[in-house]
Amino acid sequence: MNYFNTTNDFDRFFNDVFGTLGVRNNKIPSVDVYEDDKAFYVEAELAGYDMKDVEVNVEKHVLRIASHKIANTDEDRKYLIRERSFVEFDRAFSLPEGINEEAIDAEFKNGVLTITLPKMPVEEPKKISVKIK
Repeated sequence: MNYFNTTNDFDRFFNDVFGTLGVRNNKIPSVDVYEDDKAFYVEAELAGYDMKDVEVNVEKHVLRIASHKIANTDEDRKYLIRERSFVEFDRAFSLPEGINEEAIDAEFKNGVLTITLPKMPVEEPKKISVKIK
């Protein structure tokens, strides 16, 4: 049985779990979020940005990805077509319970920022033998 009937159902579920708290109401940069048994992963598409242009931090259980890079306005150029631009962005995601925030890691490669959010180990219930008197 498919839990998500439409894209809107998935978006609603994603926002319930990761609650987008973006300062601006936009989807820049585009992100994919997925998980496995060990971690959640956030991949942000940042073509044209350098690692030094991007800031990633976690504060009060909120993951924030931001950049203040803006498009170069070269007055000497006469553009015939201009489709590439860089915008300031600030995206924020509420982290779910069970994330090891101290071990969050990020990698920037080929224009994609991958943030690894390791899950805390799940404690197995302990079996305690009780002596009967």
